[in-house]
Amino acid sequence: MKRELISVVCIALFTVGLCGCAGKKETGTVRYLNFKPEVADVWEEIAKEYTAETGVSVQILNAPSNSNEQTLKAEIAKRNPPTLFQINGPVGYNTWKNYCRDLSDTQLYSWVVDKSMVIQGDDGGIYGIPYVVEGYGIIYNDAIMKKYFALSSKGTSFTSMDEVNNFDKLKSVVEDMTKHKGELGIEGAFASTSFAAGEDWRWQTHLMNLPVYYEYKDKGVNDLVDLEFTYGSQYQNIFDLYINYSCTDKSQLATKTVNDSMEEFALGKCAMVQNGNWAWGQISSVEGNIVSEEDCKYMPIYIGVPGEEAQGLCIGTECYMCVDNLASEADQKASIEFLEWLFSSEKGKEYVINDLQFITVFNTFSAEETPSNPLARQVAEYVNDTSKSSVSWNFTTFPSQNFKDNLSENLYKYIKGEVTMEDVKVYVVNEWKAEKQ
Repeated sequence: MKRELISVVCIALFTVGLCGCAGKKETGTVRYLNFKPEVADVWEEIAKEYTAETGVSVQILNAPSNSNEQTLKAEIAKRNPPTLFQINGPVGYNTWKNYCRDLSDTQLYSWVVDKSMVIQGDDGGIYGIPYVVEGYGIIYNDAIMKKYFALSSKGTSFTSMDEVNNFDKLKSVVEDMTKHKGELGIEGAFASTSFAAGEDWRWQTHLMNLPVYYEYKDKGVNDLVDLEFTYGSQYQNIFDLYINYSCTDKSQLATKTVNDSMEEFALGKCAMVQNGNWAWGQISSVEGNIVSEEDCKYMPIYIGVPGEEAQGLCIGTECYMCVDNLASEADQKASIEFLEWLFSSEKGKEYVINDLQFITVFNTFSAEETPSNPLARQVAEYVNDTSKSSVSWNFTTFPSQNFKDNLSENLYKYIKGEVTMEDVKVYVVNEWKAEKQ
């Protein structure tokens, strides 16, 4: 009777994966919170492939656009929180450091080429590992630009985009192209400046990075408590160019999404759009896309800073993988092994290169193993161009998502004429200091 009772208990425990009677080791589960919804389908496919190959369950959770922090806060409080999540840099680490496992003993960390890129704690531990280098700038359709430069009636003397290497030159070309919209078959020089809810990150984060980068550079720092927004007028230069010379009247921008602007570019309704190398997937998948790989080109975001002729793209990362140190040992181990498979196995690397289109930071990838994405290839070219200075991603030091969201509200009030750019500058200076303190 005693033996039968033990057998029944053991079978019951085995059913919930806790019994060692059968000699089976707990394999753990991976629960990954993806913060880029545009590649959600790819992560789902990767999860299925890995489970089929290893038997380890991989669950993909997806944060809506621009809501990684809010989603992570909600998911981390659940009974089965993510075992694998992302932070956006030092500010993100300060928020989530109690949940970040030290990864210094992993192969993943040993594979990082530039160890200065990782998130290191005060204790010397490695708590966030970057997994992709990305770049953003102004994407332009070279076919439309060549058509403009060939116009006998054009009002500028430029003959190619190679000559357009500062803000004043860009502005003169944009203004003149607008006069020739009919001949060029476009509705505006730029795609719509998206300000629908959650779609404003290109302006309150990526574009705002430029004035912050130059102020940090002037002061020789990597962060500031007292930001003076000394390049506020230069920010206004490019922002005004975007909103005044686009496909959409600025009174209608509150309804526009990033997908809208990428579709406008793909369909040839405009010549330029600000975005990153990840945008090629959106452009190429638009039904009726007319932009070929050869014509999808990059230029830096010029804002009117002296010497910007030598400026490159904005290159860096806000993508740091972290493993939840409160998860079970089995789940932690499974999450690390999943990442190491992804960035070292033949099948995993195929997904990274061909589907996720990542430019990675790991020495497990050869120089030939680069994405076919034309924008990603150009980012790699800019990285290796010693005549250009890349603009680092300093928005990882921005005070909070709340700061960025409120900046966006102020920018939209500026678009509507309710506040001046000087009012926006006052907000930036005061709110930055208040939150940093």
